[in-house]
Amino acid sequence: MRGSSGSCMGDEEGGVGERRSGEPDFLSSLHARFKSIATCDFDDNKTRSAVLSQRRLSTTYSAPVAASHSAPSAASPIASITSELDKLTPRFDVSADSIEIIKSPSDFFEALKFKIAKARRRVYLSTLYVGKTEYELINTIRIALKTNPELTVSILTDYLRGTREAPRPSCASLLASLINDFPDRMEVRLFHTPNLTGVRKAILPKRINEGWGLQHMKLYGVDDEIIMSGANLSDDYFTNRQDRYHVIKSKEVTDFFFRVYRTVSDLSYRVLPSEKESSGFVVEWPESNVQPAPLLDPKGYIAAATKALAPFTKVPSRSPAVSEKPTDTHIYPLLQLTPLLKPDTSTELPALTTILHALSTPALSGSRWTFTAGYFNMTPDVRQLLLSSQPASATVIAASPWANGFYGSKGVSGMLPAAYTHLSRRFLDAVSSAGLSDQIALKEWRRGTVNTPGGWTYHAKGIWITFPGAQQAGPSISLVGSSNYTKRSYSLDLEANTLIVTSNADLQRRLGEEEKWLQEYAKVVTKDDYAKTERRVGLHVRIAMWIVTLVGGAL
Repeated sequence: MRGSSGSCMGDEEGGVGERRSGEPDFLSSLHARFKSIATCDFDDNKTRSAVLSQRRLSTTYSAPVAASHSAPSAASPIASITSELDKLTPRFDVSADSIEIIKSPSDFFEALKFKIAKARRRVYLSTLYVGKTEYELINTIRIALKTNPELTVSILTDYLRGTREAPRPSCASLLASLINDFPDRMEVRLFHTPNLTGVRKAILPKRINEGWGLQHMKLYGVDDEIIMSGANLSDDYFTNRQDRYHVIKSKEVTDFFFRVYRTVSDLSYRVLPSEKESSGFVVEWPESNVQPAPLLDPKGYIAAATKALAPFTKVPSRSPAVSEKPTDTHIYPLLQLTPLLKPDTSTELPALTTILHALSTPALSGSRWTFTAGYFNMTPDVRQLLLSSQPASATVIAASPWANGFYGSKGVSGMLPAAYTHLSRRFLDAVSSAGLSDQIALKEWRRGTVNTPGGWTYHAKGIWITFPGAQQAGPSISLVGSSNYTKRSYSLDLEANTLIVTSNADLQRRLGEEEKWLQEYAKVVTKDDYAKTERRVGLHVRIAMWIVTLVGGAL
C-alpha cells in the first residue's frame, strides 16, 4: 500500500503550498511592508523581471529573435525552425521510436520503479523533493543497490524544500537512510539558491523563503535512458496529479543531462546520516565541490557556477550526437539556470521566444498550437507572442480552481485558485481584444474535486505546434520539462526541458494523441462562466497576488 505524503511534498511547488493555520496573522504583518505591491497589476510591467529586460540586450538572446522576424529561408517549416535553434543550443539527432510517451501518474511510477530495478550502472534523479513517506520508491532503490554491486545512485533535491520539516521527519532524513546503508554508492545533494543568504535567510520563515529560488529540474536518468517530466517524486504525482512524461532512450541525451546534473550536484550541499542529530542527518560542503559555498560567498559562488555551467548553454562546433545520415527527429536540451549564470546564457526562454516569433511569419502563419501550464501565469511576453502567432486554431489548457492543489487550503494558500481564475479571465479579455476569440479557446482541466474521493490535480505543462499543411500527421514540435513559463521560471529557479522537433509521421501521431488525451477532462470556458457566483473574485484575490508577487511572481 502506498503511504500518504507528508508536508515535505507540499501542495504546490511554491513556498506557500503547505497547509497550516496562522497565515492571516503573517499576512497582516506583511501588509505594511509590502503595501506598494498591493497597487501593482499582477502582470503589469511593474511585476516583470528585470532579468528578462536585461536579456533582450544580450547578444545571445537578441540575435536569434531578430532572425526569426525575417521570412525563413529554409525550404520547409521544420528547417526554418531548426536553422534558428541550431544557433542557440546543442542538438541531438535520434530515432523517433526512441521517444516513448507515458500517459498517467501511475504508469510513470511503475516505469520509474521498473527502470531503477533493472539499472546496471547509474541512477540519477533530480527533483524538487521526494515525499517524506515514499517508502516504496526508497525500497526499490535499496533493492536495486543490493542486487547490483556495480550500481551507483545519486539524488538531487532542493535544500529549502528538502529540509523544511527538520528536525522532524523530512525528505532529507528519508534519503539519509539510504546513505547509511550504502555509503560508497549512494549520494544525496541539496541545492541552495545563492539568492537567500545572510539576514534575509535568518529572518524569513520557511513558508516564504522558497520564493527566492529552488532546484526545480526534473531529470530521471537510468543507465542510458531519461524520463523528462514536470512531476516530482511523491504520492500525488504517482497517483492523482496529472503531468507529462517523455522517456528518451538515447545515451547521448542521457549523458548530456547527467553532465548537467553532475555539475549542479557539485554546486550543492551533501547530505550525511547522523545519529547525533535529532533530524537524522547533517549537511556539508565537500572540498571536491565547486568553491566557494553559496551561503559563505554568494557572488564568488555565482562566478564559479557560471564558469562550470556556461559550456552547457553553448553550441559546440559540431553537436555531439548529430548523425552523419539525415534523421527526421531532433532533441534540443533547454536549460534555464538564471540564478547561476552571470551573464545569463540560459537557452530555454530564447528558444521558446524564437519558436513563437517564427509562428507569426508568413511561412508558418496558420499553424495550430496547444499551450498548457499547471499554474496559469505565463509571462506577459509569452502571452503576447502567443496572441501574435496568427494561429488557425489554438488551445490554452489551465487547471480548474477545483483541480488546483491550493484548493481548500487554509489562509493565503486557499486564495490562490481565485487568483489564477482572475488571470484566466484576463487572458480571455486579451484574446477578445485581439479579435482572436474564434481562433483561441481557453479550457479548464477538472477531474473531480481536489481533496475529495476521486479528485485529481493538474500539473502538466508544455506546448505542441502543428504546422499548416494537409500532410501533417500531428505536432512537429513539442516542449516538455519542468518549466512553468512564468516570471519565476525565468528568474529564480533551475529548469530543464527537452524540445522535440520531428517530421516523423508516427511520432507526430503520438504527440497528437498526447495533446488530445490531456484534454479529455478539459472544457471550454467563456466570459459567461466567469460571471457565475462561484467564479466571482474580490479583495482576497488581490491579497493572494501580493503573496505571489512577493515570492517571485509565480508559484
